Amino acid sequence: MRLIVARCEVAYVGRLTTALPQAVRLLMLKGDGTFMVWADGGGPNVKPLNWMTPPTVVEEQTDADGRLERLIVRKHRLEDRLEIDIAEVLSDIEHELDAEACLEKEGVELQLQELLAAAPQWCGEGLRLVRREWPTDIGPVDLMCRDAGDEWIAVEIKRIATIDAVEQLTRYLERIRIDPALGSCRGVLAAQVVKPQARVLAQARGIDCVEIDIEVLRGQREPDLKLFAA
Repeated sequence: MRLIVARCEVAYVGRLTTALPQAVRLLMLKGDGTFMVWADGGGPNVKPLNWMTPPTVVEEQTDADGRLERLIVRKHRLEDRLEIDIAEVLSDIEHELDAEACLEKEGVELQLQELLAAAPQWCGEGLRLVRREWPTDIGPVDLMCRDAGDEWIAVEIKRIATIDAVEQLTRYLERIRIDPALGSCRGVLAAQVVKPQARVLAQARGIDCVEIDIEVLRGQREPDLKLFAA
């Protein structure tokens, strides 16, 4: 991971145009291609000022003395880009992080994953499990399945599915679809509760949402009966 503290201006160009005036900010470049711009702020919902998810291309421009004066971060095959004009670099350091030390699921999410791995049809009619923890270069997707038509389905499991969960699954799908054999892979977000905003975003991105009753999965009660009109 590379961390740059710099006095800089930041402009985003893409579906819309935004600009941040010159100030001291932290620029974070992760090994997986994630790029984030941070300010020194607090509060319970701290987020970067700007960010770009992988895959990305980062271009560096330097002056005659080799000092960094501009960064351009672009998305593959898209017009979106971040342009960072750097007036002064205060710090520029790199750290090697352990890519294998991933956050492990625990509690309800782990139970849901184990139960749905044994009965993937709850995530979609006709689904069959191919592998748990299917690896990508930015982390594993919970379940990789195939449907009745032999199409690939990536399933991400959460206790409560939020917009962040949709973003996470979107990133996994981007990486999975790089392989031509998996280019048509679809996504399913499975959770005990799917937040309304997450459902809207998922629908816009072609991701299915499924709400799971863990008590039914455990066999502790029968599924609710549904009445159908004649």
